[in-house]
Amino acid sequence: MIRFGRDLATEAGMAGKDISVKKYVVRLSAGEREHLQALIRKGKSPAKRLLKARILLKADVSEAGEGWSDSRIIQALDTSASMIYRVRKQLVEEGFEAVLSRKRRMTPPVAAIFDGEKEAKLIALACSKPPKGRARWTLRLLESKVVELGIVERASDSTIGRTLKKTVSSRIAGNAGSSRRRPTAPS
Repeated sequence: MIRFGRDLATEAGMAGKDISVKKYVVRLSAGEREHLQALIRKGKSPAKRLLKARILLKADVSEAGEGWSDSRIIQALDTSASMIYRVRKQLVEEGFEAVLSRKRRMTPPVAAIFDGEKEAKLIALACSKPPKGRARWTLRLLESKVVELGIVERASDSTIGRTLKKTVSSRIAGNAGSSRRRPTAPS
């Protein structure tokens, strides 16, 4: 499948002026066009994905494509020149599927408070004897104790609960409703 031609373009191409030489030329196959048209027809995708699909269909210079200029696409779809440039560039450099899918984050938005070692210490603490005058560890008691012992700098009771709920050996798992105990055969 021949998809793109790379020619030199000026900054005017990105600014939305009609220019015949494009750096990133969109040429879609029949299957890709059909996929984009079905995506738009259904209308169930996120708005950004639908906009990108419309841009690709309008910018397609293949025989079946419309081959619109950037300025015409900007007016028709009420978008920016940089958006059209980015969609064209992503199609050429990363491929058809990359344009329609979101880029995955390499790191989570918030770093995990408990890594494996700290989680093990928390579990050991939760399985140890509770403080004097208490029948069992509460999430708030564990919260203050992990900070006091220097296991973590800070943690909320909900973070402690989520961390402990992941483990089967958790002392609170039976009380939290995370799993039912299975009846055992009498010995």
